[in-house]
Amino acid sequence: MEEDFLTAHERSTMAGQVDALYLYLVLVSAVMTLLIFVAVAVLAIKYRRRAGVLAHQIEGSPILETAWSIIPFGVMVTFFIWGAVIYFKERTPPTNATEVYVVAKQWMWKLEHMEGQREINELHVPVGQNVKLIMTSQDVIHSFFVPAFRLKQDVIPGRYTTLWFKATTAGTYHLFCAEYCGTSHSGMIGNVVVMEPQDYTQWMAGGPSAPLPEAGKQLFASLGCTTCHRFDVQGRGPNLQGAFGKPVLLEDGRTVIADENYVRESILNPTAKIVSGFKPVMPTFQGLVSDEQLNALVAYIKSLAQPASGTLNQAAAPQAGQSQKQVQ
Repeated sequence: MEEDFLTAHERSTMAGQVDALYLYLVLVSAVMTLLIFVAVAVLAIKYRRRAGVLAHQIEGSPILETAWSIIPFGVMVTFFIWGAVIYFKERTPPTNATEVYVVAKQWMWKLEHMEGQREINELHVPVGQNVKLIMTSQDVIHSFFVPAFRLKQDVIPGRYTTLWFKATTAGTYHLFCAEYCGTSHSGMIGNVVVMEPQDYTQWMAGGPSAPLPEAGKQLFASLGCTTCHRFDVQGRGPNLQGAFGKPVLLEDGRTVIADENYVRESILNPTAKIVSGFKPVMPTFQGLVSDEQLNALVAYIKSLAQPASGTLNQAAAPQAGQSQKQVQ
């Protein structure tokens, strides 16, 4: 089932809330427009220029002036509060969400599941499952937009942005880039394919690729990261086991959270945030690893914080002479 984006019904758990807010905005705007039109018409007729009638000064009414200031202000505050509630819901992914990494480029969407399956301009997800997209761009600003889900998020080069949703109905839904990104912007389209759980499981089983954290583990070792990032106190870099998602004390006294953007920055610009107690000895990997490889490294480091990821927590033994890598 494929729906036109102009006629698509609500197909995610957030869509109904977005539609309700939009309809409320339209209703209030219509009522205010009608009130203003009626007031202008009535006053224009009542106080029109007439022969033999002299104009006279009308004193203002403090009660009326106060009312037409406070009441509209209160209505506008409801816009803000309702919009803020929806915004924070959209920006707070559930902890049990399935994660998918997205790389945007002129002019395509490249997607990779944690299980290793890769897609281009198409995203397969199960119905009724929370899905978190971790997105970056390798050239210009793009915007991931699925009208049927009522969700849109800018995809920015040099950092990660996130978007999450839970599809409610199986079907195929249009995916657009909603940010002008170049000459073929209109051709940067795709589909989100929402499948029944059993169909999704069967589709997922057909992928030959290794899980993304496993690919990151292999890359982590091949780049020589295990030389410094050991799972004991002897390494020249911080122990990364269990570090993801935790506060990190920096050399300058600040404390930051070790999230996806922190890990990414530490790989590409390792001197930006030096961990307290460590020297800035890690070389930059800017230009040496692709966005897809960065995603794999981030996924691996995240897996080190998960109790169930014991098979991924065994790093290769440090080898002398390998390049040194310090995620800070």
